[in-house]
Amino acid sequence: MRKRRNQIITYLDDDELELLRILVKQTGFSQQAYIRSLIKGYVPAERPPPEYHAMTTELRAIGNNINQVAQKAHVLNVIDAQRFDDAFCVLKQALVEIVRAVTLPRKIERKRE
Repeated sequence: MRKRRNQIITYLDDDELELLRILVKQTGFSQQAYIRSLIKGYVPAERPPPEYHAMTTELRAIGNNINQVAQKAHVLNVIDAQRFDDAFCVLKQALVEIVRAVTLPRKIERKRE
């Protein structure tokens, strides 16, 4: 059964409709999902560029390599394990921030009167 049963009909001029279509296309959302997001107070993030996924995959691979080196360093006590652990944490945090910056919707700032 359909969860949303209420329908709203809105009239837009040609320019408004074209702008809506452009904004929706940039996100990859449907028009309905885009508008619902705006109603909830969020501007959907644009769809990330194709290079984004390749970049995050490469960063994850680098992180895995650092982690393997750190594990070996702990076992063999050959290199500064703390330094590698710190670098690995920084890399993980950077990856999280990149994902947040590119994919998460941004909160709409509303002026209170």
